[in-house]
Amino acid sequence: MPRPRKWRHVCSLPQTSRFGPLGVGAGEMEPILMTVDEYEAFRLIDYEGMTQQECSTQMGVARSTVQGIYDSARKKLAHSLVEGKPLLIEGGEYQLNDHGGPHGHGCGRGCRRRQMEQEGELQV
Repeated sequence: MPRPRKWRHVCSLPQTSRFGPLGVGAGEMEPILMTVDEYEAFRLIDYEGMTQQECSTQMGVARSTVQGIYDSARKKLAHSLVEGKPLLIEGGEYQLNDHGGPHGHGCGRGCRRRQMEQEGELQV
């Protein structure tokens, strides 16, 4: 029996889950699918400036797992940009963090939901 997969902790879903070209016929192209956990790894490392180790701690998986997730996300983003294909963010093996506690149960500095709460943009 294979080892059960570990859920990847995600702070929040992306605000926009569809990106793509604006030209004629763009909606007819086969989209590239990026999972929510791939998006989260990409966001934490490239947008928030975390190291792979910090990202792995936040997501609750091994650093080598984050490395693989991140590599896959970057390749999908590159294909979308170079080939002009739509990018959809959906699915994956993730679990949204519970933000009920004072520190978001493991959410760190890269948690968009906590940042929005602190800035008063999100009412809880």
